[in-house]
Amino acid sequence: MSGLWNRFGAAWRAFTEVAPAPAGPSPFREAAGRAIEDEDEGWRRLTGDARRDLTPMNHARMLKLAAYLWEANPLANRLIELPVAYLVAEGVKLKVADQEAQGWLDAFWSDPINKMDVKLPRKVRELSLFGEQCYPAFVDASHGHVRLGYLDPAHIEKIICDPDNAEQPIGVVTTRDRKGSHKKFRVIVNGPEEVFTSRTMGIRERDFSDGECFLFRVNEFSAGARGRSDILAQIDWLDSYDQFLFGELERAKGLRAFFWDVTLAGATPEQVKERAAKITAPRSGGVRVHNDAEIWKTVSASLGAGDGAEAARMIRNHVLGGSTLPEHWYGGGGDVNRASAAEMGDPTYKMMAARQGVLKHMLVELGTYQVRQRLLAAGKDDLDPAAPEERYEVGAAFPEIVTKDLGRLTQALQASVSATAQAVAESLLSKKTAVAIIALAADRLGVAVDPEKELETAMRERADRRLDPDSDINPPPFARGDQGAEGAGEQGADPAAA
Repeated sequence: MSGLWNRFGAAWRAFTEVAPAPAGPSPFREAAGRAIEDEDEGWRRLTGDARRDLTPMNHARMLKLAAYLWEANPLANRLIELPVAYLVAEGVKLKVADQEAQGWLDAFWSDPINKMDVKLPRKVRELSLFGEQCYPAFVDASHGHVRLGYLDPAHIEKIICDPDNAEQPIGVVTTRDRKGSHKKFRVIVNGPEEVFTSRTMGIRERDFSDGECFLFRVNEFSAGARGRSDILAQIDWLDSYDQFLFGELERAKGLRAFFWDVTLAGATPEQVKERAAKITAPRSGGVRVHNDAEIWKTVSASLGAGDGAEAARMIRNHVLGGSTLPEHWYGGGGDVNRASAAEMGDPTYKMMAARQGVLKHMLVELGTYQVRQRLLAAGKDDLDPAAPEERYEVGAAFPEIVTKDLGRLTQALQASVSATAQAVAESLLSKKTAVAIIALAADRLGVAVDPEKELETAMRERADRRLDPDSDINPPPFARGDQGAEGAGEQGADPAAA
């Protein structure tokens, strides 16, 4: 069974097929012109040959099929939408320590054109679908406010990479419009142009003068320029799953179909023809009267009721496994109970965490660019990309992918406190190390603890309690300074007492 991909290619080849040349000798003439390479700016890559991308025809086909499957195939739609919900459904916020800079970021985020609260899920979805996103940036020269546009990946003709570093894109060339013109955008890098070599700076200044844009890609090769869809490998399998289910529908219709078989005992051919001309199928609830020479029965097709559910599950799990998503997330229980289901989600959460890191990088790049443009418009020095001022360092706050089990984490913290207290009381562990272990358990609860500062604060509070005559708080044995060992001996080795 040919896949959707192959059927699309066959149709394209039929459309572009050239008719054979007429028979007979023809003179050979050398075509005038010159070879045109991807490096039409006059340079050749030193660090890699970007032939790991799909051909332009295959890349365009991938974009069309990915969008089509997201619209028409329920399983493909869930492969994209479910991670998007985990990543950004609860909202994302850009943060910076400087209050004035935070106001700049808030204005950028809520700008009536940017509308990041509304557009971010769409951007995350299309990054997953198409494998790349391109946002032309428009800067207000008077005060540095940034607004973002959008360039559909289908309108990107090619991406030009640094001739001295194949991993770094430097420019985006759009497809030509009806008038035959196209644009060349310079890819934004949050730093001075001097981060590039002199040759690359010359190429960016000379050939990419139509503005600046952000470019983000996923699933790309180091020596490749274009990103790839998250469902590229599953396209044919998703289409096969659709075809299989439609086939099962047709088989179900066939199983429900029947017809009436009438037997006339001892009738001649003429009598059979005469009866056939008069007979009508009884309606539901109708009455049929005949003698014992006429026998009626229903006949239905026998199509071999194979186990279609198991075959569908096999194809579906093949697709889900390729996307690192467990079966029970898509309505298939299988041999899964509550405990095993919780464990099976770990690989999926790791994959989502990796994608969340990519999204965090994207938003930090956007926020840093906004802060830089505001500072430049105010006449301040540009931010040093290697060591930006801490107050201007942009961060992105994402929702937690997995809700923490506070009960289990609290029990772990209690066990850590009891165990380390006993170890300190028996002189098996230093107080500093004990606090470090407790801090590690507290970190899982979302509480950041500096062991050295926390121990210093605890010791100071213990001293204050000793000086307070009204204090009835008895410090634990390991917090009693030089008397820790004696205190432990007095109370014994009971962990509860420690």
